[in-house]
Amino acid sequence: MRKPDPHTFLSTLWLFILLNVIFRDFHQLGMAWYLESLLTGYQNGVRITEEIMLMAGILVQVPIGMVLLSHLLTREWLRRATFVAVPVTAAGMMMAPPTDKDDVLHLIIELAAMTVILWVAWRWPAGHPVAGRP
Repeated sequence: MRKPDPHTFLSTLWLFILLNVIFRDFHQLGMAWYLESLLTGYQNGVRITEEIMLMAGILVQVPIGMVLLSHLLTREWLRRATFVAVPVTAAGMMMAPPTDKDDVLHLIIELAAMTVILWVAWRWPAGHPVAGRP
């Protein structure tokens, strides 16, 4: 197995997490109870307000932004951003705990990918040669 460039690998892991989040959300739309709860304006006993939707929108911008920042930032700045983005993203995911087995599966996969992201950022040596970059 080839060793990927850390910038590309981190970006790919963030995309992997986002795809899991999106698929989990779309998957829920096939469940009648989920649609019924959405129509009531409540999800998991919490009233869905504009403020909650805004907060969720802001939280999802963190992993979306990290896809781009993984390619744009230098190692030093990307490591710093990663050590902020992972806990913020994980905390956001834990604010809406899983409601069924497939949600648990997706959450475990997402948290595992974030653990790998932290590991790669932590172990990324200074001066690591990057293909295609001076």
